[in-house]
Amino acid sequence: MAAKILIVTGDAAESLEVFYPYQRLLEEGYEVDVAAPSRKTLQFVVHDFVDGFDTYTEKPGYTWPADKAFAEVDPAEYVALVLPGGRAPEYLRNNPEVKRIVDHFFELDKPVAQICHGPLITLATGALDGRRTAAYPALEPDVAAGGAGFVDSEAVVDGVLVSARAWPDHPGWMRAFVQVLREKAPVD
Repeated sequence: MAAKILIVTGDAAESLEVFYPYQRLLEEGYEVDVAAPSRKTLQFVVHDFVDGFDTYTEKPGYTWPADKAFAEVDPAEYVALVLPGGRAPEYLRNNPEVKRIVDHFFELDKPVAQICHGPLITLATGALDGRRTAAYPALEPDVAAGGAGFVDSEAVVDGVLVSARAWPDHPGWMRAFVQVLREKAPVD
């Protein structure tokens, strides 16, 4: 049986930030589960930039079924965690089941990848206090308020935590995360 990785997400997650790590980790030989507040078909979104707009725009993206509800997740079954961005982390950070899951990975020093708005979840658990992380640049004040150092880079590695700003950083982000996985949680 292949080592398993968990993606924690929900409606309004950024499509690319779910599917790129999902497919890249499958390619590496990991089994990947998507967990959400409930077992249902999730509606992802596409964030893009339009000339003349001060911030990104949001359009409907792909749909995808959640493999598990958060309450069904036994984090001990997984070697690593991925936290995509989009708007989903804004409400997921308040979910006690998400906090339970995230705490497990940080307490046991298991690999975690987060991107874009994903750090809103780890900030809410206190897991980023004293760490360095990338995030969507507009989150720099949130990162500082959570006791972490904001780094404006495509792939920030702090121990087993690998972070990035947004989907344009995917190659560097996943390259760094796969390197951590090969060292700390290789495929069986």
